[in-house]
Amino acid sequence: MEEKNLNEKESLELISRMIRNTQQKLEKGNGAPFLIWGYTTICVSLIVWYLFSATGDPRWNYLWFLILIIGAPVTFLWNRKQVKGVKTYIDKVIGYIWLAFGISGVIVSSVAIFFYWPLPILFIIVLLMGTGVVITGLVIRFKPIVFAGLGGILLSTLCLFVKGVDSILIFAAIFLVTMVIPGHILYYKGRKQ
Repeated sequence: MEEKNLNEKESLELISRMIRNTQQKLEKGNGAPFLIWGYTTICVSLIVWYLFSATGDPRWNYLWFLILIIGAPVTFLWNRKQVKGVKTYIDKVIGYIWLAFGISGVIVSSVAIFFYWPLPILFIIVLLMGTGVVITGLVIRFKPIVFAGLGGILLSTLCLFVKGVDSILIFAAIFLVTMVIPGHILYYKGRKQ
């Protein structure tokens, strides 16, 4: 196969086309990854909050791993159902971004839970996920996602100030802003097209 050297204009057009294709894939998927992970996180948060506040038993914190146990297979199944197409470099970049942030979140959470290390884990997780949302929005050039991620980053500080079990409710509310609302915006935009 012959390689073609692109001039500056052709190169920019190719990059713009890849970004448009990725944005359209997210829209056609109706923001499903945002909705899957956002709703799963909110539901698990409410379960942990209820059980921990009702019993005072910190072992309920192990239920946080349900987010991964539920979210990963549902996302995998959803991805398999999607129409296969060309996977662009931008698609791969977004996948790598979320893989890196997801692994970081699992490692930090595991250290905090299994070693009883008193990290501000809710703050760290919201900060990580908010940053992932911002980067995703910047890569695909979709402002509502960027603003939602920035909102999550700004709101993450609430997890430092609200102490005790009620900080879990703050965490859930931030995921509503950071993941669920942008997911519904993508869903709405995808349905309009």
